[in-house]
Amino acid sequence: MGRAFEYRRAAKEKRWDKMSRIFPKLSKKITIAAKEGGADPDLNATLRTAILNAKAQNMPKSNIDAAIKRASGKDAANYSEVNYEGKGPHGVLVFVECATDNTTRTVANVKSYFNKAGGGLVPTGSLEFMFSRKAVFEFEKPEGMDVEELELELIDAGLEEIEENEGEYYTYADYTSFGDMAHALDNLNIEVKKANLKRFANDPVEFSEEQLEEIEKMLDKLEEDDDVQAVYTNIA
Repeated sequence: MGRAFEYRRAAKEKRWDKMSRIFPKLSKKITIAAKEGGADPDLNATLRTAILNAKAQNMPKSNIDAAIKRASGKDAANYSEVNYEGKGPHGVLVFVECATDNTTRTVANVKSYFNKAGGGLVPTGSLEFMFSRKAVFEFEKPEGMDVEELELELIDAGLEEIEENEGEYYTYADYTSFGDMAHALDNLNIEVKKANLKRFANDPVEFSEEQLEEIEKMLDKLEEDDDVQAVYTNIA
């Protein structure tokens, strides 16, 4: 199905690697996870995953520790995780995941990005059925284990698909199987590089190069916003 290689993935990650905002975004995820489930990553799977992804982006340990500490501080921000859905240029469908301490500011910003691009927000839940939410894990294949063997080991944990690209492996499962998949990989002593819940379009649409250029401009604005954590589209 090509999920691991969806359009814009490489370009998006390359931009994010260079963005000065990447660490604040990761810090926010860590703080939210620590505040909701406790500061001990051994007892908080969400926090453990957030730390794992921060390390994958070379975030310094001091930043990670500071983000965890902020969760229990007197002045800890009261973050909310909110989603916005909309249609952008040429009818592209866009699902935006945010983490914010001021929803009024966030919705105003997100709405302006859509409006300036000739699109607009749609009622919450309108696009939910257009995307499937999956648990995605990235890792190197363990030595001495072939793909078929690995697939058999993970199928009881909810595995739906395995993909490989230049030595890196990606497993996909329904988002409800995130914990089971993480546990299964841990039992196999597989070191996970990244783990996320991602949304994939059920019916991807092809756009022309000219259309994609217009769409990209809006997506860039969204991704650069400090409150935006992830952006998903129905681009094929």
